[in-house]
Amino acid sequence: MNLLQRSGRAFVRRFDTWQVPREDSQRISVTRLLPFLALHLGCVAVIWTGWSPFALWFAAGAWLVRKFAVTAFFHRYFSHRAFSTSRAVQFVLAFVGTACAQRGPLWWAAHHRQHHRFSDEEQDAHSPKRGFWRSHWLWFFEQRNRHTRIEEVRDFARFPELRFLDRFDIIPPVLFAAFTVALGFALQRWAPGLGTGPGQLFVWGFLISTVALYHTTFSINSLAHVFGSRRFETSDTSRNNFWLALLTFGEGWHNNHHRFPGSARQGFFWWEFDLSYYLLRTMAAFGLVWDLRPVPDKLLKPNSE
Repeated sequence: MNLLQRSGRAFVRRFDTWQVPREDSQRISVTRLLPFLALHLGCVAVIWTGWSPFALWFAAGAWLVRKFAVTAFFHRYFSHRAFSTSRAVQFVLAFVGTACAQRGPLWWAAHHRQHHRFSDEEQDAHSPKRGFWRSHWLWFFEQRNRHTRIEEVRDFARFPELRFLDRFDIIPPVLFAAFTVALGFALQRWAPGLGTGPGQLFVWGFLISTVALYHTTFSINSLAHVFGSRRFETSDTSRNNFWLALLTFGEGWHNNHHRFPGSARQGFFWWEFDLSYYLLRTMAAFGLVWDLRPVPDKLLKPNSE
């Protein structure tokens, strides 16, 4: 195969992730690593674009909405089926979650299900036993973790729209990035008093918020099995951490979660702040989700295991 053919195949695989062959190798995929590093480097452009109150609020909103899509839907819904929803809401939140640039819903859920099956064992791609950098973000770019393990998510793989999102997972983040630029142009022209523009809104609304999404999500992999307390004697090293729970909308109650992954609520007690659960309860009040699986009563008793 000549250089042109290899380049063409790599280009196709960059956009159609299902063309990536299975490869049992821990080698880092440079073609996926470079865009990730470019996102981080791009944040430096804030030196030239500056900031505005609108850009900060937009970035915060973009982070909050997409964070909820990852914690409540990619994790609690697609990975653990902790509640039910309609096909339309399923797709919308899958699209928003994919706009986080953390791959598609099927890929995300399949890898997370494997994490629970082999937590802290050799097959666990992001166990902290592999070292901080591997568990935090380098695992994300290993060749063995690039393909979608469809056999793990056949329940959701039956939906063609989810398969499309998973195959072409680059589309939602690119569309969201383009939206920030278009909105910046529109506001610069029709609302100049806001003091923002396309470059500034792209840097804050897409680059900075996306990088923040990466590292708050990844912190559960690298830190929630190392720092915190253990209420339950699970077979892994999962821990509850209040500060991580604040940053991740309740995901920091990780020992609770590993004791009973099927619950829509990860903060088992009223004093364990779980924003994703509160937002899901709000959606349930409007009929957008239902059948939120509760924490078993036996786990809410003192000294329960």
